[in-house]
Amino acid sequence: MVLYKKANIEGLDIFFREAGYPSCPTMVLLHGFPSSSHMFRDLIPLLADRFHVIAPDYPGFGNSSMPSTKEFSYTFENLSLVIEKLLDKLCIPHFFLYVHDYGGPIGFRLAVRHPNRILGFVIQNAVADVKGLGQPFDLFKALWVDPSPKTIASFSALTSFEFTKKQYLTGVCNPYLISPDGYSMDQFFLDRPGNGEIQLALGYDYLKNVEQYPVWQQYMRTYQPPTLVAWGKNDFIFTLEGALAFSKHLSYIETCFLCGGHFVLEEQSRHVSDLIKSFFAIHI
Repeated sequence: MVLYKKANIEGLDIFFREAGYPSCPTMVLLHGFPSSSHMFRDLIPLLADRFHVIAPDYPGFGNSSMPSTKEFSYTFENLSLVIEKLLDKLCIPHFFLYVHDYGGPIGFRLAVRHPNRILGFVIQNAVADVKGLGQPFDLFKALWVDPSPKTIASFSALTSFEFTKKQYLTGVCNPYLISPDGYSMDQFFLDRPGNGEIQLALGYDYLKNVEQYPVWQQYMRTYQPPTLVAWGKNDFIFTLEGALAFSKHLSYIETCFLCGGHFVLEEQSRHVSDLIKSFFAIHI
């Protein structure tokens, strides 16, 4: 059974999906761009027999509050603080982190601030090395160098329905398993008035993630969290080099390249759940 809840975090209604028994180890699922906890809809029930699962929506995403950029400073640091306060409110002291895309910068910030709370990582197409940034990040880099009307207009293409659909369909291995619900749901939230400004703010702020890569790498070398890399091998957004880079810093790591693209859970949720249960069996 999956429960759909909200918690008030400093005036923001933060939506989250919850499943499993609280007595089980907690796994926190952190979604990517442009998605929400909806991306984990198939994975959550598969994990709930072994984990207490929490999958939140960030401010500005999914069913959580969407204050304007004047009311809330949309940075990855602030998003991570909201998630941290949610976990504190839910009285969850230790947890595994499953991170995808934007969930990577949020999850690694949580880990750096509280390394002793982290039981392990599952990394699905999220990076901590500049070699992991694929071709779409050329639009981010142009924005960082010259935030002109031209580069802003080019960046806005990342919030178009065409690009959202492309993220779901590029590199898939079984197109008939890809429900249009995923990209249609994401686009519904992206098209809300004011959300373009939110995504632009996070696009600017992504540069700070790149600057933090050495810090996150040092965290991994120092604390050695058990890490499963479950990677959609045909992703055009993050590279295979980004997936392999984690092995440079971690000793207890397993890297699995799965047939699929950026949103590999759309066709590989059961496989990923089996990998998670097998890899972390010693910790449960």
